[in-house]
Amino acid sequence: MRACIQQRFHQLPHTRFSFLHPPRIHAYTVANVENPFAPSREDYAYANVFLWNTMIRKQAENGDITRDPPLLYYIQGLRTGLRPNGQTFMYLLKALVCGKNVNEGEEVHASVVRTGFASSEFVSGALLGFYVANGFIGQARQVFDEMPQPGLVLWILMIRAYVCLTLPGEALELFRTIRRVGVMPDMVAVATVVSVSGLLGDLGVAKTIHCFIEKSGVEVDAFVRSTLINTYGECGSLTDAYSFFQEIAMKNTVVWNTMIHQSLEHSNLDLGKQLFDSMPERDVASWNSMIRGFANVGQYEEALALFHDMEISVFRPNTLTLLSTLSACASHGALEAGAWIHSYVNIDLNQDGSLDSSLIDMYSKCGDIAKAIQIFEESPRRDLFTRTSIICDLEMHGHGKKALCYFFEMNESQVSPDEATMVGVLSACAHARLIEQGRRYFQSMEKVFGLVPKIEHYGCMVDLLSRMGCLKEAYDLIMGMPMEANEIIWGSFLSACRVYNNVELGEVTARRLLELDPRDPWGRVMLSNIYAEEVKYDRSMGLRKEIKEKGLKKSPGCSSIEVNGSVHGFLVEDNSHPCYNEINSTLEKIEKLMN
Repeated sequence: MRACIQQRFHQLPHTRFSFLHPPRIHAYTVANVENPFAPSREDYAYANVFLWNTMIRKQAENGDITRDPPLLYYIQGLRTGLRPNGQTFMYLLKALVCGKNVNEGEEVHASVVRTGFASSEFVSGALLGFYVANGFIGQARQVFDEMPQPGLVLWILMIRAYVCLTLPGEALELFRTIRRVGVMPDMVAVATVVSVSGLLGDLGVAKTIHCFIEKSGVEVDAFVRSTLINTYGECGSLTDAYSFFQEIAMKNTVVWNTMIHQSLEHSNLDLGKQLFDSMPERDVASWNSMIRGFANVGQYEEALALFHDMEISVFRPNTLTLLSTLSACASHGALEAGAWIHSYVNIDLNQDGSLDSSLIDMYSKCGDIAKAIQIFEESPRRDLFTRTSIICDLEMHGHGKKALCYFFEMNESQVSPDEATMVGVLSACAHARLIEQGRRYFQSMEKVFGLVPKIEHYGCMVDLLSRMGCLKEAYDLIMGMPMEANEIIWGSFLSACRVYNNVELGEVTARRLLELDPRDPWGRVMLSNIYAEEVKYDRSMGLRKEIKEKGLKKSPGCSSIEVNGSVHGFLVEDNSHPCYNEINSTLEKIEKLMN
């Protein structure tokens, strides 16, 4: 029988639907009428349905449904007298999900109802999945509600649908309904509803579900346990997460990693390091969590030290490791360490150029913009991320016109920018003092690229207009923003008011800054300078006196330097460096030589 089906399948290229034609079945039957072992008409009908389903399934697997629409195969089969079965609809709906064909899916839904398969849990599950994949949660719930007695699988699918569409309240209510109708949830259902409480961020709900799990006797695995730890962390209770972690008798690496991740997410570095050191077995994810966690809270030296420790361990860094480590190098200004990691990357971890945007960013932030440009020019992967990186980095180094050239090239390559790209473009216009181009690009965000300007984009435009002396236009833009201006925007505008000696707007801006942060002396200092330049010394001295009486101080500036792979930081009037005396002595010698 299988050989017969395969033979018929190989005939398909000669005529696409010839295997569906009844006369062919008749010919085979007549030819074998004397053979008692010949396949019956029913066997051929089954073979044709099997082939019919196979053709539809292949379209779903290949994803090419524009050249050979799966619905066309379905309609042709119906015309030749074939009757669909449950698999026909499941394959057909899967193929339609790949193509996002909502209208055709609704036609299939109607056919499911007409042929009596609406009561099939598997077909209904496929319908539900189709509607959820296209964002139609209402239709998905209708499919679920029309099932007279949905099984546990369908309940779980519906709950997961609400979770995927970030509707945790509806998912939780459905879980409560499960309990009311007497359906006993299994481990998969429990894992799904545990994640619901994390989305809600409700610690009480998380504890209630945890209590239910313990009382119900449902067997839980490491995945459910790690999900519970994660949920407690997402609900803001590291204490409950750690308490549950300690109760687990058999902890695998996933559970350990989840607890470490939550410790670092809550900035509890000591607990994270303690857990990491206590792990009976580590994996690459354990190292990655630690490196990323320390980098995220600004502990860049510790992150780099962990990377070096990982190198001498039995574990080989992967792409995620290098992404976190390059980020730490960029933020810490560790060019030497970053260049060493680059040489490590070149071995085999960046063949597709997936790390190029991080390398570009690292070299740029460490001051080597020429190397950043070289990496971009040699990159095989000139996608949105690498192009955005080079545009923003060139702008940061003051090469505004060159950044705009790359943006022009980006448009020519038909790569659409995102919000981050446009921040770099508008900043480049500001630094290059290209006011007309800046206005044009700002207006094109919505009209051309479909991007709604955010506060960062308004800030760039205020900076551009302020630099060019268009203070009135900049002020009108600030007042017309759809959101409240922050300290950065008002600060940028106040700096321009001082440059152009606009006392009136300077006073208004300084008051706005004081409302946003009464303890920040910067606004008072800037306004005092404006008064001094306008020979209004009484007002200038009054503000200086107010700063002194209130004890307001500016945050000290910080400089850093990399020596032999280690980054040393120095604050103003800071004598805490271990080599403070030697540094001062050397500086005095240099000063004498210069004199």
